[in-house]
Amino acid sequence: MTDILFGQSYFLRFDPKLWRAMQPYPPLGTLYAASYLRARGHDVALFDAMLATGVEEWSDALDRHRPTYAVLFEDNFNYLSKMCLLRMREAAFAMLGAARDRGSVPIVCGSDATDNAPRYLDAGARYVVVGEGEETLGELLERLGGADPGAGSSPPSDAVRDVPGLIYRGADGALVDTGRRPALRDLDALPVPAWDLVDVERYRRAWAPHGRFSMNMVSTRGCPFHCNWCAKPIWGQRYNSRSPENVVAELEWLRATHAPDHIAFADDIFGLKPGWLERYAALVRERGVVTPFKCLERADLLLRPGEVDALAAAGCEMVWMGAESGSQRILDAMDKGTTVEQIVEAAHLLRGAGIRVGLFLQFGYLGESAADIAATRRLVRAARPDDIGVSVSYPLPGTPFHERVRAELGDRRNWVDSADLAMLYHGPYSTRFYRRLHGVVHKEFRLWRAAGTESPIRHVARALCRPTSRDALGRARDALTLPVDRLVLAGFERLDRPTAPAQPRPATRA
Repeated sequence: MTDILFGQSYFLRFDPKLWRAMQPYPPLGTLYAASYLRARGHDVALFDAMLATGVEEWSDALDRHRPTYAVLFEDNFNYLSKMCLLRMREAAFAMLGAARDRGSVPIVCGSDATDNAPRYLDAGARYVVVGEGEETLGELLERLGGADPGAGSSPPSDAVRDVPGLIYRGADGALVDTGRRPALRDLDALPVPAWDLVDVERYRRAWAPHGRFSMNMVSTRGCPFHCNWCAKPIWGQRYNSRSPENVVAELEWLRATHAPDHIAFADDIFGLKPGWLERYAALVRERGVVTPFKCLERADLLLRPGEVDALAAAGCEMVWMGAESGSQRILDAMDKGTTVEQIVEAAHLLRGAGIRVGLFLQFGYLGESAADIAATRRLVRAARPDDIGVSVSYPLPGTPFHERVRAELGDRRNWVDSADLAMLYHGPYSTRFYRRLHGVVHKEFRLWRAAGTESPIRHVARALCRPTSRDALGRARDALTLPVDRLVLAGFERLDRPTAPAQPRPATRA
């Protein structure tokens, strides 16, 4: 028997768009929890849902390990976990039920469970760990000490009611909330993620078609900024950072043990602390472990003196920015704290330093008008990114944005998968409009990017004459279908046009 079987409910196979892309990363948050509990003397095992075929494999793992505790510890560094996709929630409910039926004590920790604890308890969880998780889980298991009466009985509430960070049902069935636990501050004290529990070679094979092997790391937890659509159920408004020395030591270990060709830093914001990036760059160069990486950054932070140079010296290959909109009034309504000019300037600085640029774009925010949409499309041409990600505003519990649109939400509150793009509230335009806009913006981007300084029309005409590659055929197809898509989009816009002038509501921070 095993003390703890860790798992998580993000099955890449249940997300068709990302399954096709096939750029998988192990559940880093789950690996941190496993290493933390192992350091406290527990025997741990891992079920990695990322490349699994379905919940049946979790059931097989339960039968194989016969764990006392079955812990769904969601990867809080995976932004899709924060989005609480319906297919993954359904998988989590099935996994909790399977653990309960086998006599294990089901425990769950994650964004969706923190926001919807009663639903997870009804689905079979004995305890919901809210917030960060590691310390609370460790203390919970210490208090239980193997004396939990079993999944079918009432929880020993007297033993755990003073453990902060828990929600569970007491002996009378009433909900017990022990309050939030402060976030960990000394991240350097955490053990290295339990990479030995992962089938690393399976991931290497999955990455083989891309010509290199990428692994994930994280140097921080949380984000201190106030974007009012961004949910922060795990760390709230707090931000804590590992030291550059600690991060570089882990990078050295990863390179020596698994030889990744590339690193994906999963931080909400990489290198926020002044001077952190410069120190990291100096250390990787000094120790001969400069490794290509990608990360997420804010436009305004990239304009700090020396920031882009430090990224380049450290080996940064690509930076993704949350641009969101090319309309300043929408950015202001979002409490974004950045300007359109900063986005364009940061993109040009990065490209000048040889670093590729990705822009995340968000349509459908409160009060968005046709002029705001046009401004965002112009932003793509002005910033000339190397890649874009297009989404629509997504109301998540606990955000000021969610509170403003609460009365307009229907029965459905979550997307099915990452390609859903459904408008979950009564937004400026309809779901069909934004789904068509998504296609138009991507086609425009691909055509303008491929054309470079050449006229897109002339570029595509040459591609049609000499379709020597799949990319050329794709651009020709984009060029031929784009006019029709634009006409359809214009028709949807006329039908959906708001009856009153669009005005973003004043921002109010929670």
